Amino acid sequence: MEISENISHFLAQSDTVGQALFWILLTMSVTSWYFIIVKAWQSFQTRQRSQQFLNTFWEANSLDSVAKLLTEHTAKEPFSHLTYHAINANRHHTLHRTNKLYEAGSGSEFLTRAMRRVMDEETAKLEWGLTILASVASTAPFVGLFGTVWGVYRALLSIGQNGQASLDQIAAPVGEALIMTGFGLAVAIPAVLAYNACVRSNRMLLAQLDSFAHDLFAFLTTGSAIPSTLEAQSNGYNVTMAGG
Repeated sequence: MEISENISHFLAQSDTVGQALFWILLTMSVTSWYFIIVKAWQSFQTRQRSQQFLNTFWEANSLDSVAKLLTEHTAKEPFSHLTYHAINANRHHTLHRTNKLYEAGSGSEFLTRAMRRVMDEETAKLEWGLTILASVASTAPFVGLFGTVWGVYRALLSIGQNGQASLDQIAAPVGEALIMTGFGLAVAIPAVLAYNACVRSNRMLLAQLDSFAHDLFAFLTTGSAIPSTLEAQSNGYNVTMAGG
């Protein structure tokens, strides 16, 4: 209650610059919380759907049954999206070979390029909103600090014009100006935490997707899964899907 009263008094005493900085911080806070909630919900849905698809994929009798399932149901998460396009790319190259420039090369090379494109698309989708969170996290403290500096400057300027003032007269306006610094930190801290959590979650999901891409690549080219990365490299299946 006291903080809200101080903020109201600060806005009433502040000029256009101070009020504009306050509304900028408020807009940044609302925007960051929107992305935090949306990203958290999207991450939860993606992991739930991905786990369901992986269970279905590994329990399927053949890739044909997986392809039929993906034809009937739209791919809504990275793993099914990658599988759908990989199967279609493999079939397309088998039927049409090299009628166009982007189809040139062996079947494995064409499949690799198709899978890399899908993984790049999924990476871009996962990174949606992270730029906003990073921008809010890095700029909000400085916007709040600028608001404090501007408020202190106006308070001291007013005190100087009115002559000598007591400590009580100085402390009140300066304390109200410091609220802007606290407001800036309150906006930035959730954005920083959410950004770090999203980056970690995306890194783990992409690592899992990269591992799945190696197995899928092996299924489509040899009919068997790759037991391990080292064995894949020794057999000539060194395909780095996520690295580009």
